[in-house]
Amino acid sequence: MFPNSQPRSTIDLTKRGRATTATTNNVLRNTYWLLALSMIPTVLGAFIGVSMELPMLSGGFGFIIFMVVAFGFMFAIEKTKHSALGVAFLLGFTFFMGLMLTPLLRHTLGYSNGGTLIMTAFGGTACVFAVMASIATTTKRDFSGMGSWLMAGVVVILLAAVANIFLQMSVLSIVISVLAIGIFSAFILFDVQRIINGGETNYISATLAIYLDVYNIFTSLLHLLGIAGGDRD
Repeated sequence: MFPNSQPRSTIDLTKRGRATTATTNNVLRNTYWLLALSMIPTVLGAFIGVSMELPMLSGGFGFIIFMVVAFGFMFAIEKTKHSALGVAFLLGFTFFMGLMLTPLLRHTLGYSNGGTLIMTAFGGTACVFAVMASIATTTKRDFSGMGSWLMAGVVVILLAAVANIFLQMSVLSIVISVLAIGIFSAFILFDVQRIINGGETNYISATLAIYLDVYNIFTSLLHLLGIAGGDRD
């Protein structure tokens, strides 16, 4: 009677697939927009920290304070991620992380080519993000199995960073930065694909994860550029 009609189950599956794709695209789009927005308080925090020469805690005690505040923000973000308050906490967190860039930026700006090094690190980070996000979006390969290995890598980096607070070994510092760039670049693949595969449906949580990836790549790359190309003349 209806030669052009499809079985109801097929129609339902098609609609469900379209709805899932639309939801995924919406989460990914909102994540990218919020990620771009989060750069504004980061830059503002960094500018205030550098221009006002705010004192920053250093050493083991400073690291502990930083971790307590950072994890406090992240806990608050996760608790409020389904409301506008989650966005406010996220932007507050990115402002705080901008302030935490102060020592690294002031050290880099001590080089005669410091501004160039910062822009190079920014451009390099943007390129890494663009490449990794594009691969995660277009590839058929499943990166979900990398999660446990990447978390283990983060633990190793944290332990090495804590040890180097006391050891102050330049070689270890370089190794940590190289490892961080590799691990957090892989994390971009993992985090973006989680959104695409429906493993992450909240754009605030997704933004937090990708922001941390980008932040760690930038700081590690800037550290390496300062060592390799910093000019004191």
